[in-house]
Amino acid sequence: MNVGLSNTARGSPSTTVLPSLQARLACRAGMAATTAGVANGFVQGNLAILPEKLAASFHRFCQLNPKPCPIIGMSDVGDPRIPALGIDLDIRTDLPRYRVWRDGEVAEEPTDIMAHWRDDLVAFVIGCSFSFEEALLADDLPIRHIDCNVRVPMYRTNIACSPSGPFAGPMVVSMRPFKPADAIRAVQITSRFPAVHGAPVHLGHPHSIGIADIAKPDYGDPVPVEADEIPVFWACGVTPQAVIAAAKLPFAITHAPGLMLVTDMQNKQLAVL
Repeated sequence: MNVGLSNTARGSPSTTVLPSLQARLACRAGMAATTAGVANGFVQGNLAILPEKLAASFHRFCQLNPKPCPIIGMSDVGDPRIPALGIDLDIRTDLPRYRVWRDGEVAEEPTDIMAHWRDDLVAFVIGCSFSFEEALLADDLPIRHIDCNVRVPMYRTNIACSPSGPFAGPMVVSMRPFKPADAIRAVQITSRFPAVHGAPVHLGHPHSIGIADIAKPDYGDPVPVEADEIPVFWACGVTPQAVIAAAKLPFAITHAPGLMLVTDMQNKQLAVL
């Protein structure tokens, strides 16, 4: 992605700007598009921000459901920065678009959350399947939503998550279509990335996991599935949004699906050989 920024940060000619920081700076400047294919090589993350009184229960929920909710970063209470994911990172401004939830409903979708930030909030960053897409592309496996320049399609399923406190509900999955031989290879490749959802949870037959119409995703955008292809489903970090809705939490903040936090971690750091 060319965000029109210089190769130096904060006016220092000796400081090279990482592609990941370029992406975050673009978000601060108002970029509000999908981050699929942005800053290739760098880890992207889903976001869930909750009041401190709910943080322990949500942390336990993620531990009980590591496929859809692998935590890759967590803030201190009231601190919008997560240095382990990026030195120059502000969770309040560095995503393209957010969702502000009230009583389980999306109340706003702002491009920053400065007005909503509170001293009692804890931010969780959850692994994203965009990280393993780099490995799929390196093996010449096509990624349909990138080719179509749309958001990955995501669906609520009938797969129940293990509950923790108020957090309970269905697993959300993302879908990528492949020819059968490529699907097998995709399973092998993504199995090496357990920190970003790992191997698929289902192949083919969307009805068997509660998806009524694959052409109508609950989040993201539809993509074509050709006659010689099968849909392949991975656990998805949008799952907390389905759970927040089910729990009717009074207040929470998440990312808008498909519009992620780009971190300074590299995808290769997450691969298990």
